[in-house]
Amino acid sequence: MSCSLKLAALSFAYGDREVWSGVDLSVGHKEKVAIIGANGCGKTTILECIAGLAKPLSGQIELFHKPMISRADFEAALRQIGYLLQDADDHFLCPIVEDDVAFSLLANGISRDEAHEKTERILRELGIDALAKKVVYNLSGGEKKLVALAGVLIKEPSLLLLDEPTNALDYSYQLRLAEILSALEQSIVIVSHNQEFIERIVGKIYLLERGVLTLAADLKREILHSHDELPPHTHPHTH
Repeated sequence: MSCSLKLAALSFAYGDREVWSGVDLSVGHKEKVAIIGANGCGKTTILECIAGLAKPLSGQIELFHKPMISRADFEAALRQIGYLLQDADDHFLCPIVEDDVAFSLLANGISRDEAHEKTERILRELGIDALAKKVVYNLSGGEKKLVALAGVLIKEPSLLLLDEPTNALDYSYQLRLAEILSALEQSIVIVSHNQEFIERIVGKIYLLERGVLTLAADLKREILHSHDELPPHTHPHTH
């Protein structure tokens, strides 16, 4: 299987405190995987290392068959990566929904007409076209999350990194988001505590525990015994 992402013997530390070590992960073309684990175990940091936002202590990162050695390597790879942050508000640069979703296209030289057409299409595909003229900060948590996802998907990335994508979503929005993500053809890495949500989407679940990432053999047992797993109806937490 062609790989979108490969991590080999990756380690990370905050100062003298090692967070995780020897992390190996391979994500194939169109493959969807999840990473679970307790608060503070470093799940988000794995995504940040993949995106070049954090620097590992040691090990190798390969994206789209190319080793990530320099900042320029990451900058080139990021054109093919969509990163959905925990807090949707961190995505927004423009007050109006359609302007914000189109922003990255316009910033990269796409004509206004083409950007408008693509924005209309992605909002329609996500079922949020009625929000196009609304002020982003007046939206509900679920609406903001889907608008942020539209801004990520409009760049047509090959790999999606999703950090706690069900944060601020009520159950109906969780089901809707799971349906959307399941239908996508991109490779996906999801960090989440939400058992029902990730089981609807991914083929593999990895457990990050005591600094070690392992493939969860018994998925339901591993998730249910994670130290602070949240059922889908509870409120999100930060880490």
